[in-house]
Amino acid sequence: MRSFLTLLRREISHLFHQPLAYVILCFMLVITGIIFYSGVSALNHQAAQITVLESFFNSMLFWFPYILVFPLLTMRLFSEEYKMGTIETLMTAPVKDHHVVLAKFFGALFFYIVLWAPSGLYFLFFQIISGQSAADSAGAYLGAYTLLILAGSFYLALGCLASAVTSNQIVAAAISFALICLAFFLSLLSAIFLRATFLQEFSYYFSTMEHMAEFSRGNFDTRPIVYYLSMTALTLFLTLHVFQARRWRK
Repeated sequence: MRSFLTLLRREISHLFHQPLAYVILCFMLVITGIIFYSGVSALNHQAAQITVLESFFNSMLFWFPYILVFPLLTMRLFSEEYKMGTIETLMTAPVKDHHVVLAKFFGALFFYIVLWAPSGLYFLFFQIISGQSAADSAGAYLGAYTLLILAGSFYLALGCLASAVTSNQIVAAAISFALICLAFFLSLLSAIFLRATFLQEFSYYFSTMEHMAEFSRGNFDTRPIVYYLSMTALTLFLTLHVFQARRWRK
């Protein structure tokens, strides 16, 4: 456990010492601020049955930067270690392979949470200024941010897998983006099979947009929770085996 915590501190420190990290932070602050302002402006101009929270997390503008951020966060995790040759130094230390994989994953997850934490201030300031809540209940806030972390964990794990495959960061980003788009856009099956009830129900399991729509209303469903946790665990398991295969091949 001590070696894992040491590796985790190393990963977090490494992430926050990169200029790219602060570029991503500034980018997300600007983009999410624009999305929040656009949502509030739209609700001011016409009557709607949705809350400010739902407007923010279910806007199409929200999903584009959401998908793009994962390749940027994960492309260097393993690829940079391979390219710089530091992976050999790391593996001569008394650490286990799964500690390395988990430390890189949780380091990226920590930064991902920091990335979205300021968005909570938007809803707080909205309530202070307007005197109205941005959501119908506290459960809606909890649901939206729970889904944000669960889905983000899965997509970060896909990014880890892509980075473990290659020593080229651009290739890792491209593979990560392709895998995440494949997983994300499986939800389009529900639009294709409008008349097939069974296929609509089946596609719901993969639809991050549908999950967010439900969770941001405060409607918790255990099926998406099980899906994201199991897929995250499976993807990290595959990442571990890819990492071990590359290590022994060298």
